[in-house]
Order: sequence, then structure tokens, then C-alpha cells
Amino acid sequence: MSTTHEASTIDPHGSLHPSTLKELVDAHLRMPFAFRRNPHEPVAVAGVEEWLRARGLSRERGVVEMLRSTRPAELASCTSPGVDADILQIVANQIAYQFVFDDRAEEVGRRWPDRLLPMLCESVAILRDGRPPTTVLGAALSDLYRQVQERCTPAQAARWACTSREYVHGLLYESVAQNGSFPLPTGLCTSIRSLTAGVEPFYPLYEAARRGESAPEELHHPVMRRMRRLSVDAAVWTADLFSAVKEQRAGDMINLALAHQRAQGCSLPVAVTLAIRQINSAINEFERLHAQIEPVLSPAGRDCVEGMAGWIGGCYHWSRDVPRYADTATVSAS
Repeated sequence: MSTTHEASTIDPHGSLHPSTLKELVDAHLRMPFAFRRNPHEPVAVAGVEEWLRARGLSRERGVVEMLRSTRPAELASCTSPGVDADILQIVANQIAYQFVFDDRAEEVGRRWPDRLLPMLCESVAILRDGRPPTTVLGAALSDLYRQVQERCTPAQAARWACTSREYVHGLLYESVAQNGSFPLPTGLCTSIRSLTAGVEPFYPLYEAARRGESAPEELHHPVMRRMRRLSVDAAVWTADLFSAVKEQRAGDMINLALAHQRAQGCSLPVAVTLAIRQINSAINEFERLHAQIEPVLSPAGRDCVEGMAGWIGGCYHWSRDVPRYADTATVSAS
């Protein structure tokens, strides 16, 4: 696992006296995982564009502009810097699909709630029962599942499908929360966020990177289970720091910083600071548990943990520069 050992991100990006939310995050978030990019990134960029065209997703309204602002292959490169070109392409395709699907589910859930259930049920039927798709989005998911099955072992593909179904269920919970009139507690918000993150389905791909497979006792070891939870939360909570301005303006609910703001009745900079403390605590625990279990990990287990760490560091480095979250650099930290 490639790491640095800085106490925070103050150098080179941060400031001792931050003036914007972006500088506030850089100054106080502890990010021990070094910035790396996959050398196959240019190929993945072209591959994503071709796959989206082939699956018909590029013709969906707003997709081209949305993907231009999110750069899915760049996120894949930052989170998965050590994998081969084949695995990187699957990761990049999946990230692109999830961006499209997530934005579409949010729009449908807000404007036509009665249409959301059929959309989500189609995904579950594809992932659980192998049903043929009936929509463009369903066809893209079915093709993505095929890619996973071709590269992964049956057990890894089954874990990918299971955690992908959890992601689909999370979007339903998010829609209920967004359309509800009740205040959303912080704990409930973070539970939904960990599902809608859609990070855990990527972990079987990292096992498959060297065509290995972790033994069940390693996969289900309490330390490994806890590390998976910490890595998902730390990765998506870090993205929440940079997306909070965008999501606050859009009226979104499922964001760690916004959850702290609602719970404490505080300003957004104070809420971001509270969220940073929670993320730093998760990262510290992740590092402690990794040191504890690393000596007994198999090669596939080490690849999986490398992927967990990659998502924490990769989400930070991608989030701070991606156009989708550029407003973070324009909002005052005071």
C-alpha cells in the first residue's frame, strides 16, 4: 500500500488560514494515502466513451455534460492506480454507469416517484435473477455484469452482484428520505450514504486483479468486514465535503456535512469541520486495523485492502479537482 505519513494535507495544497471551504478541507483532513494515477487512464477514458456510445447511454438527456463534469475514468484511475488495463476499464465503465443511473434515479424519484420502483426493480431482476433488460439503462447494467463475470470467479461475481443490489436499494431509501417531511437523523443519513456510494461492488474486482480469490475465512474476518465499512464511509464522506455546496443548493439530504449542519444548526464551514473529524477518525481506525491484519493476508486479500485504501485517497484527490464540485473553491470558510 502506497502511503505518505503527513499529519494533514496542509502541504502542498492546504493553508494554515483557509479562506475557502476547499482550503479548509485541505488544511484539516488527514489523508495518508499518496496521490497515484493508473498509467492506463488514457485508454480507459476512450474506452468509457466508446462503451457509453455502444450501450446508447450517450444519447440520454444530459449524460454527456454530466460525464464531462464527473470524469469517471479519472476517478477510476485515482482509486485503482495499480490494476491492469482490463480491470481498470471495468471500474471506469461501472463508475460511469453509476453516475448516469444515480442522477437518473434522483430525477425520477423527485419528479415521477411512481416510475422509480420499476426502474430499480429491473436492476434487481438483472442482478439477482439474470432477467433480460427492458430499458437502455438495464441493457448497460446487463453488459457490465457480463464484463464482471468474464473476468471474475463465480464467487467474486456473486459478491459484486449482491453489493450492487445493495446500491440499488440505497437509491430507494434515498428517494424516501428526499421526499419525506421528517428530519433525517445523522446516523440514518450515513447508513443510506454508505449504500448509495456504490463503492463496495468494486472490491471483488481488486481480488480478481491477479486472478486470485480470498478464502471465506479471510473475506468474512471481523477485521476485514470492519475495514470494508470504514473504507466505504471514509471515501464517500470525503467526497461529501466537496459536494456539500452543490448538494445544499440542490436541496439534497444525503450528505455527511449537511447532516451535521441539520443536527447542530451550525454554518456549513462548522459542519464540514465536524465531518472532517469523523473522517479522520475512520481513517485512523482503518490504518490501525490494516497494520493488525496485514501480516496474515493472502495476495488477493492484500489486493482487496489496496483497493479499499485506493478509494479513500482516490476520492479525495478526484473530488478536490473535478468540475462537478468546483463551487467548493468559491465559498468562504468563515
